[in-house]
Amino acid sequence: MTSGSPSNTVDDPLFEAGHRIFSNKDLLKIGHVPEADRIVGRDEEISKLAKRLNGAVHGYSPENVMIYGKTGTGKSLVSRHVCQRAQNAAQDGVSIGTAYIDCAEDNTETQAISSLGAKLNDESITDITVPHTGLSTSKYYKFLWKILDAQFDSAIIILDEIDLMNDDSLLMKLSRAEEAGKIDCSIGIIAISNKIQYVDNTNERVKSSFQHKELFFKPYDANQLREIMRNRADAFQDGVLSDDVIPLSAAFAAQEHGDARKAIDILRHAGEVAYEDGADKVQEEHVRQAQQHAEKDRFRELINGAPTQAKAALLALTELSVNSEDDAFLTSRVYDQYEQICEFLDMDVLSVRRFRDILKEQAFLGIVEIEKINKGSAGGIHLQNRLIEDPHVVRETILEDTRMQNWDQD
Repeated sequence: MTSGSPSNTVDDPLFEAGHRIFSNKDLLKIGHVPEADRIVGRDEEISKLAKRLNGAVHGYSPENVMIYGKTGTGKSLVSRHVCQRAQNAAQDGVSIGTAYIDCAEDNTETQAISSLGAKLNDESITDITVPHTGLSTSKYYKFLWKILDAQFDSAIIILDEIDLMNDDSLLMKLSRAEEAGKIDCSIGIIAISNKIQYVDNTNERVKSSFQHKELFFKPYDANQLREIMRNRADAFQDGVLSDDVIPLSAAFAAQEHGDARKAIDILRHAGEVAYEDGADKVQEEHVRQAQQHAEKDRFRELINGAPTQAKAALLALTELSVNSEDDAFLTSRVYDQYEQICEFLDMDVLSVRRFRDILKEQAFLGIVEIEKINKGSAGGIHLQNRLIEDPHVVRETILEDTRMQNWDQD
């Protein structure tokens, strides 16, 4: 047998014949799109999104949709699921193309367009080869228009974490393509963001061309999280999960804003901890270790993906929290600290209004808590800001950014 040939048995004592904890670990992957009966608590959102995309099934234009919601609320999952069903439901003679772009990875216009072209292209039909790099942005667009017209009546494009794109050009050009006569194929865009003011911050041309409907995903509750994990329990070997593992994983995730990704991540990591410990069952202690690991990873992901100005705003609140006995601070005081940080790091200083918007975005993500306080008829109403996370952990994570590393007040 050659070195690369598969074998049905494992006779090397270095490797196990079968995994004693997991039976199908792929069910616990974040990007896994489960069957319809495994999707929990999102029937209303699935129905609403399907209505917006219904046009594609019948050969005319689907609507554009802007989906908002915190991390782990099923936005990407539902979008991909509904797109799959739209393709399957297309009437005779109607061809629907779908493509998913993660804007955290393809965060420039050129990267996103080249990825779209490559994902939608069937070279045997178009006789087009789309290289990953090496062409101008305009050339990639020309390829994409040809690919769409040659293959599809409609295309539904998912732009996940669209707020991480470096400009609005992609959204504007895709949403205007049919109207501008670039293509005969109609395009529907599902844009996904956890920043509720994303569209408000785009330019007027984008707002005019996008013409979107909004869909908001609420966090899952503890019961829904338990059901989500029960629907993935067959990722494990029979009898491996102790009775308290799923309820405890759901409880931890429910405390952290109903994040299903976190719930699944805790469950997966608990299995890995149990395996590394040499245990035959996943127990409560493994879940608690997994929760600590998942919390650090979730927070690091949120912070590392934040714009530099958001990191500066968080760093300002963090410095006050670390160096004061108080844990909540008026926005004006946080802004004063922010100005000092910007001056030290040679950064532009945002207006107070935009600074407040950034703090609101961080509150929406569950990093900051904002509370209104009334100081009476003379003092008026003010906003107090409090870090939900451990300020020392926040500071350590922010200072991993190469630009932020220059700030050192210890």
